[in-house]
Amino acid sequence: MRASVTPIAVPSSSDIAKMLDGADFADAYEMALEHEGRSALEIYLRVISKTPTWVNSLMDVRNRIVPLVGLKNLGRLDDGTQFKETSAYRIGDRVGIFTLLSLSDIEVILGDSDKHLDVKVSICKRVNGTHESVAVSTVVHIHNLLGRVYMFFVTPAHKLIVPAVLARARDASTRTNSIIS
Repeated sequence: MRASVTPIAVPSSSDIAKMLDGADFADAYEMALEHEGRSALEIYLRVISKTPTWVNSLMDVRNRIVPLVGLKNLGRLDDGTQFKETSAYRIGDRVGIFTLLSLSDIEVILGDSDKHLDVKVSICKRVNGTHESVAVSTVVHIHNLLGRVYMFFVTPAHKLIVPAVLARARDASTRTNSIIS
C-alpha cells in the first residue's frame, strides 16, 4: 500500500514557522508515521537513507551544472548519513547536503546557504490524539536573480522529490515493520 503524503501549511507550532517572514517559497508535506520513540533527527536520517535512485541522479545532474554559474556542489541527499550515530550529531554538523541548525526531539531544522538563496528544511514529529505523523517543511529566502532562476527550475522537482522520498521511506517501513533496519 502506498503511503499518503499530503501537502499542508507549514505547521504553526513548528520552529521553522518562525522563519516564514519574507520567504519567497515555502511548502510542507505530512505523512502518517509512527515515531516509535525516535527523535526527529533519527527519523530524518532514516527517511533520507531510503532516497530513490532517481532523486540521487537528479542531484548528480544538478551538481554538474551549478558550478558553471558559481554555485557549490552539494553532493547527494543521503551522502555520509550512514557513517555516524544519531547521538553524535551537533549543531553546525553537516547532515547529508545540509547543515544542522536546530535540534530537539520533536523537530530538526537543517539548512544551506549560498550567494543565491538560503534554504531551511524542518522535520517535525506531530501527534493528534493517537495519530502520529511527520511534517517536512521547506522555507526559501532568495537573494538575487540567480536564486529566482534556480528556484524556477528546482520548484517542480522539489514538489516531486519530497513526497517521493517520504513515500519510499514509509513503504520501506511497512515492509520491514520499522524504518530502522
